[in-house]
Amino acid sequence: MSDADLPPPPAGELEPVKPSPAPSLPEAAPVPPVPEDLRAPWSGIDLLIFAMYCLGMLVLLTDALAALAKLRFGLPASQLAHFSTTNAGFIVCRQVLWFLSMLFYFYALLRRRISESFWRALGWRGLQLRPLAAPLLALIFLLAGCVLAIVADAASEFYTTQKQLPIQALFTDRRGVLYLMVYGILVAPLAEETLFRGIVYPVLARKFGIFAGITVTGILFGLAHALQLWGGWGQIVTLVAVGMALTAARAAMGSVAASYLLHLGYNSFLFGGFWFATDALRHLPK
Repeated sequence: MSDADLPPPPAGELEPVKPSPAPSLPEAAPVPPVPEDLRAPWSGIDLLIFAMYCLGMLVLLTDALAALAKLRFGLPASQLAHFSTTNAGFIVCRQVLWFLSMLFYFYALLRRRISESFWRALGWRGLQLRPLAAPLLALIFLLAGCVLAIVADAASEFYTTQKQLPIQALFTDRRGVLYLMVYGILVAPLAEETLFRGIVYPVLARKFGIFAGITVTGILFGLAHALQLWGGWGQIVTLVAVGMALTAARAAMGSVAASYLLHLGYNSFLFGGFWFATDALRHLPK
């Protein structure tokens, strides 16, 4: 029976109104997935608290080691500030303890947030770039670090600094230079790459984009060395550029190992050049 054959509805009764189909909403644009190397299990707030912790630990370690130096060497209080900024052994000891305190803090922060290894969470992953084997790729980054050091050294020819830089006072004592060489080759690349490219960069790149992350991380890297180079503005700008190059390597390979090898080659070449230029540290600058 068709609808036309049905009897009309009784008076006073209305035919049921058929609901009209709901309008379809436009589909939201898919959110691009976050690259695996930027999926750090910490946020900008975590990074801000960590920065305050680092500043506090730096002050605490400086004061504690200065007190020990006063007891050990009998230094008067008026000389402690100068000693803490010009004694290479003091500075190296403080920096190593500072780095260890950073690792301890982040280990405590992440131990309940991650299921993967601690170092992998900090961005330390294997190098992969087909068809190159990992050992060959590592050698390329080491040599690239040497080239970066040559370029940075050549850039110094375009600016002159009349005043003595604070860091130059550390290179007048043979034992102190040996401390700095061991630290600069064995510890500094590991510590600074873990901090800047492993901890800081992923948050900045995830929040503001990869280009901004590279730029800001490079600026922070240069400013971290500003006190040692105070007055040498060309040197500081050069280190900012070096920091950007290191971060770009980390971003391109998705691994802190890339920037570490680049940094290791850079520092090794500079210290090696200083070693040969001073005849195995026999003729240090006055």
